[in-house]
Amino acid sequence: MNELLVMTRIAGRRAAFRAVEIQSVIEIDSIAPVPRAPDFISGLTAMRSRSLTVIDCRKSLGLVPETAPDSRAAVVEIEGHLYALQVDKVEDVTDALSEPDPVPGGFGESWERVALGMVETEQGPALLIDITRMVAGPPSRILKKAGKTAEPSVSLSR
Repeated sequence: MNELLVMTRIAGRRAAFRAVEIQSVIEIDSIAPVPRAPDFISGLTAMRSRSLTVIDCRKSLGLVPETAPDSRAAVVEIEGHLYALQVDKVEDVTDALSEPDPVPGGFGESWERVALGMVETEQGPALLIDITRMVAGPPSRILKKAGKTAEPSVSLSR
């Protein structure tokens, strides 16, 4: 595999995004909260006069943040909408040295949901992340209404 990866840290794990999917890495100065947004959406920020929805990757994984995320974020576009992926740290850009292998057990359902596989890099193995699944956030809780269960949906489109 001869593909460039943007290396990050999310909840203490090495995570990689395909560089072709990353528009840029930005410094986030301020985030405006969005009332009633799911908690994995930190709010809105701006880049070159464009609005970006800020996704806290740890919360998207259903994990409790232990520290504040890095002020830098990876900017991605999905279906015409811009998102800033907040991670614990943006580390480097490097080559993938292998094709993605299946994710080994022990990472948990949240990582298995967003990981496309495990890739080797010069820094060691990393989980290759599916940005669409990360932006979608954690699976919704099941609501119980009148003896029935319903899966609430969260639309990220504007």
